[in-house]
Amino acid sequence: MAATVAVGGAYSAPPRETEVAPSVLRKVLTASFIGNFVEWFDYASYGYFATVIAVVFFPDIAPSAALMATFAVFAISFIIRPLGGIIWGSIGDKVGRRTALSWSILIMSGATTAIALLPGYNQIGMLAPALLLLIRMVQGFSASGEYAGAASFIAEYSPVRKRGFYTSIVPASTAAGLLAGSLMSATLFWLLSDAQMQSFGWRLPFLLGLPLGLVGIYIRLRLEDTPKFRELEQQHHVQAMPVRELFRDYRPQILIAFGVTCLNAVGFYLILSYMPTYLITEMGMGESESFLAASISLAVYIGLIFLMGILSDRFGRKTALITASLLFMALTVPLFSLLDGASLGTIILIQIAFGALLTINDGTLPTFLTEIFPTKVRFSGFAFSFNSANALFGGTAPFVATGLIALTGSKMAPAWYLVAAAAVALIAMIASRETAGKPLAD
Repeated sequence: MAATVAVGGAYSAPPRETEVAPSVLRKVLTASFIGNFVEWFDYASYGYFATVIAVVFFPDIAPSAALMATFAVFAISFIIRPLGGIIWGSIGDKVGRRTALSWSILIMSGATTAIALLPGYNQIGMLAPALLLLIRMVQGFSASGEYAGAASFIAEYSPVRKRGFYTSIVPASTAAGLLAGSLMSATLFWLLSDAQMQSFGWRLPFLLGLPLGLVGIYIRLRLEDTPKFRELEQQHHVQAMPVRELFRDYRPQILIAFGVTCLNAVGFYLILSYMPTYLITEMGMGESESFLAASISLAVYIGLIFLMGILSDRFGRKTALITASLLFMALTVPLFSLLDGASLGTIILIQIAFGALLTINDGTLPTFLTEIFPTKVRFSGFAFSFNSANALFGGTAPFVATGLIALTGSKMAPAWYLVAAAAVALIAMIASRETAGKPLAD
């Protein structure tokens, strides 16, 4: 018997779920997977090749300053993401999820390929880093619709009792992109000399952006838009200006979504993207060893992320997200302190532990963010809050971590930064309500 929900003071049965054929659901999952995979393969390649990119684009300054400049380009490209979230969210809520996702992956894959073709500083001088920044801002703009759009797309196709499990493929796809980038980076560092890496090796991963993007567009264009969005169109409830309604009526949800995303933003970029650079520059590890440790950690992370999706369906989103915040606050500093002087085996175990902690947040977050906003502003609400947190605290995390170490002289500075992000997420989740096991709000 269907549960009842309160609507305007009365009670009525929630709408029946639209039955989705397994073959359609598989296409939905594949289409959503590939866009985030391309995005994060690019981000992994940039992060893992940061020391090489620093030499290619900033050869005339000290190595530490060049590395900070490289991460500054990475961070500045995130400034545009909140604006991108508003624009892609508006397209997704007004025109359709499929349209937004198709255009975003096209622009993103084109920009990724453009990076591979950029001349370095020795060829065109200061124009090289300027063009690098411009292209990465285009990437930031296009990527700002991917994560939110993919999660909304899957959630609106998924049965309510398995929504967490199916939506967890979104963070799994990001980790798969990072893993592929890590493996390719480790292979290239092993096969090529420093001169070859600086000449052409670092370009090879970015060249894959275009073919992967074209595959993603092909799959997405063969799908219909989500049942939820089509219902909204049939009932003539599509908003002419969804962003205006979002900021007028859903400010508490925006604040909660922003707050809980802070842990995801800082944790994801520090643990899964910046950590190899941290191990190389601060702990004295070789490139191949640091990438091996990152790759093993990512493989475990991908396996655990689906388990967390299942557990969030069973025990609730709020329970999982509060647990993640508390564990990060308690364990981050001790785990970071063990890295100094540790053997490769110990470092791998520590990274696996960090990856496991992160899955508790990451395996639950995309589902939670789709559930706290109604269909008419879901894409906009998710995209704006998620991208705002990532712009302020995610993309800047490697730069801030590097700067904090230089400022304080302490290798533990990134750990305390992560603890602070976990505290913000905890406060946000305490103010939230449980959303699991309920029909998506209309």
